[in-house]
Amino acid sequence: MSTSVVLPALGESVTEGTVTRWLKQVGDTVKEDEGLLEISTDKVDTEIPSPVSGVIEEILVQEDETVEVGAILARIGDGSGAAAAPEAPASAAPAEPAAPAQPEAAAPAAAPAPEAAPAAAAAAPAAGGKDVVLPELGESVTEGTVTRWLKQVGDDVAVDEPLLEISTDKVDTEIPSPFAGTLTEILVSEDETVAVGATLARIGAAGAAPAAAPAAPAPVAEAAPAPAAPAPAAPAAPAAAAPAPAAPAAPAAPAAPAPAAPAPAAAAPSAGSLSASDDQGPTYVTPLVRRLAQQQGIDLASVTGTGVGGRIRKEDVLAAASAPAAPAAAPAAPALEISPLRGTTQPMSRLRKVLAERAVASMQSTAQLTTVVEVDVTKLASLRDRVKGEFQAKTGDKLSFLPFFALAASEALQAYPVINASVDGDQIVYPAVENLSIAVDTERGLLTPVLRDPAAKSLAAIAHEIADLAARTRDNKLKPDELAGGTFTLTNTGSRGALFDTPVVFLPQSAILGTGTVVKRPGIVTVDGKDAISVRSYVYLALSYDHRIIDGADAARYLSAVKARLEAADFEGNLGI
Repeated sequence: MSTSVVLPALGESVTEGTVTRWLKQVGDTVKEDEGLLEISTDKVDTEIPSPVSGVIEEILVQEDETVEVGAILARIGDGSGAAAAPEAPASAAPAEPAAPAQPEAAAPAAAPAPEAAPAAAAAAPAAGGKDVVLPELGESVTEGTVTRWLKQVGDDVAVDEPLLEISTDKVDTEIPSPFAGTLTEILVSEDETVAVGATLARIGAAGAAPAAAPAAPAPVAEAAPAPAAPAPAAPAAPAAAAPAPAAPAAPAAPAAPAPAAPAPAAAAPSAGSLSASDDQGPTYVTPLVRRLAQQQGIDLASVTGTGVGGRIRKEDVLAAASAPAAPAAAPAAPALEISPLRGTTQPMSRLRKVLAERAVASMQSTAQLTTVVEVDVTKLASLRDRVKGEFQAKTGDKLSFLPFFALAASEALQAYPVINASVDGDQIVYPAVENLSIAVDTERGLLTPVLRDPAAKSLAAIAHEIADLAARTRDNKLKPDELAGGTFTLTNTGSRGALFDTPVVFLPQSAILGTGTVVKRPGIVTVDGKDAISVRSYVYLALSYDHRIIDGADAARYLSAVKARLEAADFEGNLGI
């Protein structure tokens, strides 16, 4: 015959619960009121005790599975088959004559003595001990930390006499004893955190001895022979006096041989608390917090607890989940690889030779200088964040800042054509179109495919063409004419994190615009006529130009036009989606 273990009602509005962990497995022997599994609900996380003693025959609900109140969680058998062997010595000796039974049991009991002692200890609570549980301490309080025990094992307590001190998120308070008697067992140590409803201690009848002492149950169960019972005979006495309760308890002894020493057993933590500590390190973590951390993808080892004793609370996990991801990513930066080129001599590639010759020729035949402006692109960043999802869904291309820069730069070239001009002897040539050479970094070197007439195109078209040109440049699939005809160069130096640089102008062009990385930092803004500090997004634009035909004022006017266009962020009509 088996007994069904059902999910009990855990609160007025709680209708279901999730199994977070089984503390016992099929085939394990359990005692009545021993922790069987951990349950998590919207209101509380707690252990479900076994309603009977016996052997777990079947587990019907798996971990992380949610079931309704009243659902069958497991089945526990009577354990009579498993208890047959331990019962044999007890049944061989008559229950009435205590004195003869003890010497007879002494010899065969020499080997099984370690099993008999825990069995006696386990029987003590069942013979009259009552559980002291952590009561509800508020509507939103789901757990508490034992800060101090005011009574020790063996102490007598009266009803409502303070037993221990508990600290929670909301209150620090004393827990009074619900019963009068003797404190026989402490199950939760100081600085340990447990859920509401967890068993804290057990109180036996007045004068009852601690559950940790194997010889203690004898005087309680069989008062007459107790004074005369010698120490070696103590293990046999409980077996003779109470064979029925001992039957299911005896198989449980091998499952917990560790508490054989009396001192640790007196204040051993409960199964649920110990398991949580083992999983999460020295600080206790409740099933609710552990589950929340898994859902949020938070490593509990990286979370600093703000609860009592440094324990991690639900609020700590939520704070870690809402924190910026950048600091967490920093430690994961890969170490720099040592290049195999160290200590070698390599010939220049043909492309590198061409670039070198053009750079030297440009610097020797032109008068170059660079002007830099700072642009507040906070509105532009907001616009981009708002539309980039829809943009990619409709176009298949990611929306970076570069298309905005390209459009603003080419529009400003139409207003200030000298920036787009070239020198031919003693003449200035003003092209009729604005063709942007886009600098692309490749394994072979720097190449500049040409984006033609971007001022006449939408951001969708610009983004697609830049992505296509860059991909085909890196794959060496460009046509020759796609590298010719540029009138002005745009180089995205911020793609590798640079704030700005002073790019070199390549002939026959007269200017090149470098765009730095977009960074967030505090900035001063004017609100209702008053200055205020706000988090803003900024980018540096660096224009290098040929001073033979472009003056600093020309460069400043051009950059101011680009700056105004980007800061206004009026690109809604240019998206092309």
